[in-house]
Amino acid sequence: MISSTPALLIIDMQKAIDDPKWGRRGQPQTEANLQRLLEAWRERRLPVVHIRHDSIDPQSPYRAGTDGNEFKAEVEPQVGEPVVDKRTNNAFIGTDLMDVLDELQIRSLVVGGVLLENSVDATVRMAANLGFEVIVAEDAVASTDRTDLQGRLWSAEDVHALSLAVLQGEYAQVKNTETVIGLLP
Repeated sequence: MISSTPALLIIDMQKAIDDPKWGRRGQPQTEANLQRLLEAWRERRLPVVHIRHDSIDPQSPYRAGTDGNEFKAEVEPQVGEPVVDKRTNNAFIGTDLMDVLDELQIRSLVVGGVLLENSVDATVRMAANLGFEVIVAEDAVASTDRTDLQGRLWSAEDVHALSLAVLQGEYAQVKNTETVIGLLP
């Protein structure tokens, strides 16, 4: 069981993530598992918070006012679900996320979205440092292929596995969607 009422935090699930700019993305089940989590949260009337990346980079597919800035249909916010706009990779920096969570009296977060090795990681680490209980839904987050500083290409699957391993324990508990749903009140 999760120790307190958990909010589902969905990070950057916007149409921009499908732009070829990001390269090959792994974890094709991410959207379907986020839908399952959303359904479970909504059925139980638990809080859902959507994070929208409003890039200030004029070349970014996440730029406000573009089609890419729109939420993906699978995770479209419903009336009453807060949307927090961010401009950095960390959903706590320069946003009202902490105010939203305080108002909802949230101390536990279940996190899904994109990209695991970027905005999800930055937000999860900050949440843990702020004292939140954090669960990362491992099959409801996605990664992309990455090239390291020596020029080696790492597959999205390897990036995903390593990123989850780094977060596990110190910053979050890593669990699959089915397990997370089973922990809900």
